Amino acid sequence: MKRILYMILCTALFAGCSEDFTDLAPISNRNEADFYNGPEDFEVAINASYAGLQSTGVYGRGYWTMFEMRSDNTDQGPDATGLARQYTEINSFTEDALNEQITSAWSESYRVIANCNVILERIPSIEMSGTLQNRIIGEALFIRSLVYYHLAIGFGNIPLQLTPYVSGDELVQVDENTVLEQLVADLTTAEENLPVSYSGSEVGKATKGAAATLLAKVHLTLGNNSAAEPVLRRIIGNYGYELLPDYADLWGIANENNPESIFEVQYISGGIGQGSLFTNDFSPSTDLQTGSGFGRNRPTVDMQEAYEDGDLRYEISMGATYTNLEGEIVEARHVRKYQSDLAVENDSDTNFVVFRYADVLLMLAEALGETPESYDLINEVRDRAGLLDIDASTPGSFEEKLLHERRVELAFENHRWPDLKRFGATGLVPDAETFITGTREYFYIPQREMDINPNFSQN
Repeated sequence: MKRILYMILCTALFAGCSEDFTDLAPISNRNEADFYNGPEDFEVAINASYAGLQSTGVYGRGYWTMFEMRSDNTDQGPDATGLARQYTEINSFTEDALNEQITSAWSESYRVIANCNVILERIPSIEMSGTLQNRIIGEALFIRSLVYYHLAIGFGNIPLQLTPYVSGDELVQVDENTVLEQLVADLTTAEENLPVSYSGSEVGKATKGAAATLLAKVHLTLGNNSAAEPVLRRIIGNYGYELLPDYADLWGIANENNPESIFEVQYISGGIGQGSLFTNDFSPSTDLQTGSGFGRNRPTVDMQEAYEDGDLRYEISMGATYTNLEGEIVEARHVRKYQSDLAVENDSDTNFVVFRYADVLLMLAEALGETPESYDLINEVRDRAGLLDIDASTPGSFEEKLLHERRVELAFENHRWPDLKRFGATGLVPDAETFITGTREYFYIPQREMDINPNFSQN
């Protein structure tokens, strides 16, 4: 997949651009008409949709801002000036509809959706292998669903556009559950159409397991636990994933797309505009030979204290100190999962892990509720972390114990804010530094979008 990304010279051919701020139309009718004519065009187009996931407003920065920094897991760090001020506002629930980070997340997410809509509209009329056609449809449905999931959880009432936008069309908001119900249908089709795995340069593309994992998460978000259970059992029984014995082997460039990984956003360095920002964004300010570290997405004290004594995941996931370039030990909490050696600033080869098998095990425990099997699933994850088993006699409710385990296992992987919402705990998890109880569960729709679409309302 990383080699495939080399072929994408410019996603603008496929990205939406229109007078409306929600980018749901192709850049021009000429490009749309002249390009989508054969199988090769659609393979390039779907690769461009994958590349859209790399964008700064999507997985590059937008989604960890919305789902980690919004939660009690991370904050902006000590810097609250300039660009950092926007992150501080998001973390403290004081942002407004003009916040540029949230605006970027909205607009760049809808550009990815526009790419997928054009593919899905055009591909049925093109002659190609049925297997290839079905696979590309499955990929487009998965990518579109992944983006819509983030928008629905983050913004609530949003436009649900499933066909290419035509200038003059009125965009209509629908509520979060309506979006999620659509994703159930789309992901069911995607899972049917996609292969179990890929080989060679196509490793990293969406699979049955990726579609099924998101489908199960959507079912749980809707409260359909009984519907999530068979999907999760299908992933466990049929799709070949496994927990790696060592948590450390999940992270780093050498370990990408491993047997526990279900889906990753693929980044590639080399000065072609497809490297990731994570190493620079998350490293303390004087921790790098190449460029600056910005100390963003800093683990909170509450996050640090969530790890039990002896939890092997702690030192791998985050650090409380680091050794600076002068050899001095400096106190600074920081995320470690996405560290890499850089040749060029903001150009890391490090992927973002979207879904992995440990999440599936913990979601099945959630779907089942408190049962001996559920504790077995949780303990399978805890055993790898070097921790003792828990059971019904362990202090706390089942939901509290499961939410805690999800927090430390999946820290900094963009699961925390959706988990808090799903478990009804957005106002219950304290963080003396930044977390404010009783605050908005949704972000403001960007002001420019509201100005262009006067029919829209904020949640």
